[in-house]
Amino acid sequence: MPSGQRETNVSIPLTPTRSDLYWRRIFNKYDKDNDGKISYVELKGIIESREYDHDLPDNVVDKIMGLADRDNSGYLDFPEFVEMMHHPDLKAVFGHFVARYVHSIIPHRNPVDTTGRWPGFNAVSTSDGDGTYEEEYSCWPPAICMIIISLVEIVLFVYDAVHGNTDANGPIAKLFIYNPHRRNEAWRFLTYMLVHVGVVHLLVNLLVQLFLGVPLEMVHRWWRVVLVYLAGVAAGSLATSLTDPKVYLAGASGGVYALIAAHIATIIMNWAEMEFAIIQLLVFLLLAAVDVGTAVYDRYWRHATQNIGYVAHLAGAVAGLLVGIGVLRNLEKRKWEKRLWWAAVVIYFSLMIAGILANIFWTDRFLATTP
Repeated sequence: MPSGQRETNVSIPLTPTRSDLYWRRIFNKYDKDNDGKISYVELKGIIESREYDHDLPDNVVDKIMGLADRDNSGYLDFPEFVEMMHHPDLKAVFGHFVARYVHSIIPHRNPVDTTGRWPGFNAVSTSDGDGTYEEEYSCWPPAICMIIISLVEIVLFVYDAVHGNTDANGPIAKLFIYNPHRRNEAWRFLTYMLVHVGVVHLLVNLLVQLFLGVPLEMVHRWWRVVLVYLAGVAAGSLATSLTDPKVYLAGASGGVYALIAAHIATIIMNWAEMEFAIIQLLVFLLLAAVDVGTAVYDRYWRHATQNIGYVAHLAGAVAGLLVGIGVLRNLEKRKWEKRLWWAAVVIYFSLMIAGILANIFWTDRFLATTP
């Protein structure tokens, strides 16, 4: 062993793996002055910064340096940092922090093999991904955007209910609903999402958009989720106006289905970084299949007449998938993902421009609905 090199009980492969690159990215994030080492001052600054308050507990700086700085140099180099994150004796010090990383990056079911590689670092792994995506979940900044949208929908519904109208006939509903006889009032192509027909309609949309939207916000931040949500709402009304030009439209279903498809988009773009990508993808595909199957059954077998805007659902889902690929975070970009990104952007804008132009210039389609 060359002089000056410290022996550790962890062997690092010579060929960098995805997990090696992940730890290097974390290390570089903490190395604020880019000198290749993390000093006590830097570590203290990280903990005191609100940006990193979800990464390291506030009471472990001294113990970190005491236990991890094996050569008493006053800083952590990269091997010390990686060893620190995996050392079993430090689990009690870091608590949930190290447990989270070890669980997602190094699955406990894979012991260290005879080659000295770290569990989960082998070329072939039993896990779908390395868990990097799961580590991006953060409560700061707080995910409140979908909560705010939901509260606005509740307040407006209650306002109409106080005036004795819960079936989209109140003063708010009349102003915001998509009304085919008032297509020139362009805001209705978006504001119909604030109008709901009955309590059940409202509650279903609220529950789904909160359960799907908040997790997306925690990883991708509020503005990306809002873009996806509004893209689904707009696509839903544009598509419905063209396919069913006499139909009124109310509810946030276009945005809700955009959120469902956005989860599929982020699974596709972050497949290798997700620990259980295949399971998540199957769940969302099952939800979509159930909805499509129900629509086909109701129309062609039951011949039922319903007020459910399945076209808005479908258009919202398509928009959510395309916009999700375009704006949601892609943790590790690959060549095929870049091509997919460009394809999604081109297809989305082509569809939206075509829909807008058709709504403006295809006057024969809307003659019967002209006020």
